[in-house]
Amino acid sequence: MSILSGVLNIFSLLIFIRIILSWFGGGGGLGKPFHLLCGITDPYLNYFRRFRILRAGGIDFSPIAALAVLSIVNNVVATIARFGRISIGIILALSLGILWSAASFIAGFLILVLTLRLIAYIISANVYTPFWQVIDTFAAPVQFRISRIFFRGRIVHYLTGLIISIAFLLILVIALGVLTGILENLFIKMPI
Repeated sequence: MSILSGVLNIFSLLIFIRIILSWFGGGGGLGKPFHLLCGITDPYLNYFRRFRILRAGGIDFSPIAALAVLSIVNNVVATIARFGRISIGIILALSLGILWSAASFIAGFLILVLTLRLIAYIISANVYTPFWQVIDTFAAPVQFRISRIFFRGRIVHYLTGLIISIAFLLILVIALGVLTGILENLFIKMPI
């Protein structure tokens, strides 16, 4: 089990490297090594790419889901290697922890994007550059949905919507983080 856990750690690292290199279009000119890396990691990643729910706009969250599943499996294997056994409660706690990690990463990213947009609004930055258009691609739908929850279709000042959206996401992350911690402890203490 320890060897399998080590192999899963190496595979996770390869997937992470593959994801980073994909940002540089074709592996940043690495040629054969990049194609070898793709040959090793893409069959696993492609399984998650087929789920449309993991795509939002121009962003593909399937690699995050793939790494989360791999992390759950690795944590289960590492727990068996460490303790010689595993319980349903431990599996549930590990799964919940991984899901929360992925969700909090996405929420943190959205908080960062909304905060950048807020700063740009306050300093009256030129928001018509490609960078700000990408930021708006993420910020606008989130702000719209959160504003719709709080203001129920009423027209709200843009600055107010940004501040409410950031505050809502921060409170949500804190509350769900506390709840996740409580549930993980309950799952671990389960006798099964």
